[in-house]
Amino acid sequence: MSERDVDRYLETLDEPKRGTLEALRRSILEVVPEAEQCISYGVPAFKLHGKTVAGFAAFKGHLSYLPHSGSVLPTLSDELARYDMTKGSLHFAIDKPLPKRLVRKLITTRLRQLGWV
Repeated sequence: MSERDVDRYLETLDEPKRGTLEALRRSILEVVPEAEQCISYGVPAFKLHGKTVAGFAAFKGHLSYLPHSGSVLPTLSDELARYDMTKGSLHFAIDKPLPKRLVRKLITTRLRQLGWV
């Protein structure tokens, strides 16, 4: 699995979902440019040192950011209060990318959990 697999995933999506997730992809890669892009559990993911640190997915009525840890979102609960979420996914609008500042915090929190920050 590779960057090309993520490209293929995005190519299957209609706008504005595709553009919004492409913006999220760029934001993730700004934080972890060395991340390996792949497909994990059927959706795009970003791995460092063999560990998944972020991912995303498209659904009918929303998009999801996937931290690949059940404790990232609760750690940032105050900042995420305006978003719908489950234990393992943060839901956001199909036409509004997550703010870069928030993406940075989400990934930094995950990296901290892994002992890399």
